[in-house]
Amino acid sequence: MSAQKFGLAATLLAGVFWTSSLCTASSPLKLSGELAGAVKDGAGIPQMGATVLLFNRYDRLVQKTFSSAKGEFLFASLVPDLYSVRITLSSFVPAVKNNIAIQPGMKSLLVINLATLLSSIELVSTGPSTGPLMSDDWRWVLRSTMTTRPVLRILPKVDISDPADRQLAMFSDTRGMVKLSSGETNPFSSIGNQPDLGTAFALATSLYGNTHLQFSGNIGYALNSTLPAAGFRTSFRRSDESGPEVKLTVQQLSLPTRGIFPLLGGQGQENVPALRTLSLVVLDRLDITDAISLEYGASLDSVTFMDRLNYVSPFARLNYHVSGNGTASLGYSSGAPPVELVGSGKDADGSLQQDMAALTMFPRVSLRNGSALVQRAQTLEAGYRYTEGSRTYNIGVYHEAVGNGALTMTAPAGFYGGGDLLPELSSSSSVFNIGNYSRTGFMASITQNLNDNYNVTLAYGDGGTLRTESRTLTSDNPDELRGLIRRGQHQWVMGRISGTVPVTGTKFSGSYEWTDYRSLTPGHVYLVQQIYPEAGLNVRIRQPIPQFGFLPGRLEATAEFRNMLAQGYLPLSTAAGRSIVLTNSPKAVRGGVSFIF
Repeated sequence: MSAQKFGLAATLLAGVFWTSSLCTASSPLKLSGELAGAVKDGAGIPQMGATVLLFNRYDRLVQKTFSSAKGEFLFASLVPDLYSVRITLSSFVPAVKNNIAIQPGMKSLLVINLATLLSSIELVSTGPSTGPLMSDDWRWVLRSTMTTRPVLRILPKVDISDPADRQLAMFSDTRGMVKLSSGETNPFSSIGNQPDLGTAFALATSLYGNTHLQFSGNIGYALNSTLPAAGFRTSFRRSDESGPEVKLTVQQLSLPTRGIFPLLGGQGQENVPALRTLSLVVLDRLDITDAISLEYGASLDSVTFMDRLNYVSPFARLNYHVSGNGTASLGYSSGAPPVELVGSGKDADGSLQQDMAALTMFPRVSLRNGSALVQRAQTLEAGYRYTEGSRTYNIGVYHEAVGNGALTMTAPAGFYGGGDLLPELSSSSSVFNIGNYSRTGFMASITQNLNDNYNVTLAYGDGGTLRTESRTLTSDNPDELRGLIRRGQHQWVMGRISGTVPVTGTKFSGSYEWTDYRSLTPGHVYLVQQIYPEAGLNVRIRQPIPQFGFLPGRLEATAEFRNMLAQGYLPLSTAAGRSIVLTNSPKAVRGGVSFIF
């Protein structure tokens, strides 16, 4: 009996050891799931570096990863629940998949097809995976089964209907503006010349709904020149902004013989060479991440006046959205001022206004020892902008190195007649080459919206200025004047108010800058700032004119008063006691009438 009990106990003990060994050898029960996928383009090529974001059912970010060189990614040890995935990659439309069920011990497989128009995600299978992400059998199933074919997502502003079912107009969303203006130099005279009487126009349209075309021109008739000044500008870009924007500008000025008459061998006005310029600009935008964007481009410029000058001017601006209301920016340019990076304003006709203004910005050409030279600047600028409620804060710093700097000079007749003064078209002044200089400055500003119609700005800064050690020249040698000019550093404060009068619709802007007016502040095109300090008192007015019944558009009268107190002038005197004035911001009054349709 004891022997039987012993045998039974031995059998039970052996069974326990055998059962425990089986449990040890087998895999433990899995309580989590996995989500894997492969990112490809429309041609089936794996895409490396795609950002894959995993969100839970409450739209909270759970994990983040990047696709490998084979385009694959994996999220392991996921708690069973419903998840969503978002995949982004530069130059492709983002793809989103919601309500992905993760089950214990199972692996969900996704195949992401990114495209430039419509992207899709396929949920291939849910189950244990021991082989590749997607077998050939699954591919044939997806191709042959209607219920497993992907459904295209409908994106904003994307029409996925059959093009044969609709007729697209050749031209649509057409806008235009015609402006007749007259007066003294315009606000951009610190960079270029402007005729006394000018007719400017701009026209923008959409070609078959997917291409944006814009054409503008400016024809001016000066009182002291026999031939008109003309400029034309054409721009092209995709309506969905998927590609670069291309702009071509050609301009021509016919200058008077004043100041350059000796260089022509005593010949008349008909033999004066025309100042011709051609500029080809390419501008593009790249969204590196959801928070970082890059605007970059370059211009190829050609200037013909006595000689032919060709140069390339690259520019770029990097924006980082620190928070919902804050943006940090870093800008760089080399060569001509990058007017393409300057905002076009909030008005519907802002791009038209910007193109017409760009046509007045001729390259700053000057003469030195009878040779034509072009002013070029290398600028590095950083800034930060933050908006809190109705108040906006801006701060920025810049460094600028200028070569062949050009200033406006008012001098007596015959002064520097040997080839160092280039006459301006719109006045009796000339352009004088002061050589090279560099400067550093900063600016901080606060803009407060008083209500929907008015806002005020207070700005403070410190920037490089130009001064002269002596106010009297001892000879008529232009190199003596260049040697007298020294760089200084001065602080300034500016106040500005702008807005729209509710009843009349009058748009106005008035500003005044306090600084040391015994020095001259050269103009600077800001890359990351929206506040532009201007010397002295400046007023701009745009007044809508009551509309006539037979006109399809609207009329506006414009008036500009620049540096009305004539501040920022640098006076000198020659050895004979005659007066000379150097300035970058001459006093100017200009008015016009615009027809906008």
